[in-house]
Amino acid sequence: MEKGFLIVISGFSGAGKGTVVKKLVEKYGYSLSVSATTRAPREGEENGREYYFKTEAEFQNLIDYNGFIEWAQYVDNYYGTPRKFVEKEMAEGRDVILEIEVQGAMNVKQQYPDSIHIFVSAPDVESLKSRLQERGTESEAVIAKRLKRASEEADDMKEYDYIVINDDIESCVDTINSIIVSNKCLKNNNLGFMENIKQELKAL
Repeated sequence: MEKGFLIVISGFSGAGKGTVVKKLVEKYGYSLSVSATTRAPREGEENGREYYFKTEAEFQNLIDYNGFIEWAQYVDNYYGTPRKFVEKEMAEGRDVILEIEVQGAMNVKQQYPDSIHIFVSAPDVESLKSRLQERGTESEAVIAKRLKRASEEADDMKEYDYIVINDDIESCVDTINSIIVSNKCLKNNNLGFMENIKQELKAL
């Protein structure tokens, strides 16, 4: 069985990467890695669906046993990508998407050099700002912080393999799927197949 691919998707806050990832899972059947967190579940959230909810002791134990591909602390809570789920899915031939921040993405790149890294952006800063405002869930001060963070993340865009502009959601989703399919066809990702077919032809 061919091993699945690991796809890392990052992007500016407001670029629509969450919606893009959701549609990739729905339309093309990708497997989505569920993060672990020490924050309390919000109303309607289920353990194992939105997050794996852990105590700090449980989370620390997983850190100690190298149970996370990457982890970070945000506003007094910990978030991490469980290694076991990702590697099991890939071993069973499924392609796994990680929707993570830039810092985590760089850690993944070091551990999985064959992973595909895609950065999703809005077409311009005005679009990014208006999308954040249209959410209606954050104050202008929080939006300003998110845009400042986006300015820092822009420096790291060069570390990604692909930059995809989310101008139209369906087009963006199809483009990302095309990138992943194209990567599967790369010569270096088909060395085993090439060798097998060569040997089979010689045996005729």
